[in-house]
Amino acid sequence: MRAHLLKQGGDLVVAGAECPGSPASRRAVPSSAASTSAAGVSPHPPERRVAYRAAVNPKHLELLRSDQWRQTLEDLAFPFAFGHEGAANLGDDPLEIGPGPGLTTDLLRVRLPRLTSIELDSDLAAALRDRLAGGNVEVVDGDATAMPFADGRFSGVATFTMLHHVPTVELQDRLFAEVHRVLRPGGIVVANDSVASADLEMFHDGDVYNPVEPDTVAARLEDAGFVDVEVATNPFAWAARARCPD
Repeated sequence: MRAHLLKQGGDLVVAGAECPGSPASRRAVPSSAASTSAAGVSPHPPERRVAYRAAVNPKHLELLRSDQWRQTLEDLAFPFAFGHEGAANLGDDPLEIGPGPGLTTDLLRVRLPRLTSIELDSDLAAALRDRLAGGNVEVVDGDATAMPFADGRFSGVATFTMLHHVPTVELQDRLFAEVHRVLRPGGIVVANDSVASADLEMFHDGDVYNPVEPDTVAARLEDAGFVDVEVATNPFAWAARARCPD
């Protein structure tokens, strides 16, 4: 399955492989646990806090950690999502949503002065935090639909192939609204995800699979308050770039 998915995305991006993203198989459950504190973290009141159970099937995790996927991200997914401006356009203090095992994190951290990564799965977050200890990445446990960060905290936000793991359209839109909230005026968001396919649905055995319809992305980002929205598509994936108003 993995090789087939990699081959499918050969021209631009991988159709099915999840890039380091929020782990899937999520069911909304109330949470009374306090959010992890970190520099710049400003916990939401309990009524805004949403938590999910997170799990990824073994084949999924194997792909997310593979050298093939790392190469695909660097050669195909990053150029498609960032365009000619590259990751540096995220600014001096960006946020990554859903790093998973951290292959996107590895590619971002060598292109940026510093990086904060928010990860839902506490085990994956802990492993990434340990692996990158002492470097320029801060890994925060948290839910991207109710992030524990202050308004206007980040210069840019990036998320790769994780939105289809957010189990409802309403929660996806809440995530867009949260991204808008934590961005500085003028900051940009870069989002990339695969388009729906039967192969991908099969690959998500035991995972939530709620693909985003590319034709809806621009309107949804605008509804969240973004401007200068650009959406690119190909047969396998879409990528969006948008700006928080000045």
